[in-house]
Amino acid sequence: MKKVDYRKDFKELYLPKETPVIINVPELPFIYVDGEGDPNKEGFQKDTELLYALSYGARMSYKWPDPPAGWYEYTVFPLEGVWDLVDKGVSHLDKDNLKYRLMIRQPDFLDRTLYEGIAAEVARKKKLQTEKAVFGSFTEGLVCQMLHKGSYDTESRSFGIMEEFCRTNGYERLEKTHREIYLSDPRKTKEEDLKTVLRFRIIKKGI
Repeated sequence: MKKVDYRKDFKELYLPKETPVIINVPELPFIYVDGEGDPNKEGFQKDTELLYALSYGARMSYKWPDPPAGWYEYTVFPLEGVWDLVDKGVSHLDKDNLKYRLMIRQPDFLDRTLYEGIAAEVARKKKLQTEKAVFGSFTEGLVCQMLHKGSYDTESRSFGIMEEFCRTNGYERLEKTHREIYLSDPRKTKEEDLKTVLRFRIIKKGI
């Protein structure tokens, strides 16, 4: 069986162009962690570390004495974040007021029993608080998305383009909550070269 690579097999979801498009996102499995506060601080970094530890645990589960049924080789999916505000009356520029759900998509063979085994191993070997993480499925449905290049602090320009595209084409944004999919590692990438998929849910006007 060929290796599953999101950059080749799921281009529609993960590799949009720098112009808005409308797509329908199906139900997908994720491991996720909920948190609050500035993403530049330690709590966010620990949540990210936990998600990757669990995701690579699933990726390497074929090495277990009793490998999971249906395991296949794949590239671990990128980190995603769903962002909102703790206090809707405070500016989104106050990063301490941010609320997030960090997520990494999982392979189809991961089920609850396997996840619980992986979480137990990660807690034992890496001493991480795996009880913070949750395994579940989500359906985004109809969304507008585009690729944003550059600093996270300039995303508002891309959101403006996306919202204008939606108005022109008879759609409206459902909520201020939005999703970001991180295609670049900010530790190794120049700020101007960062690539982030921006996405928000929409509805057709008049429905």
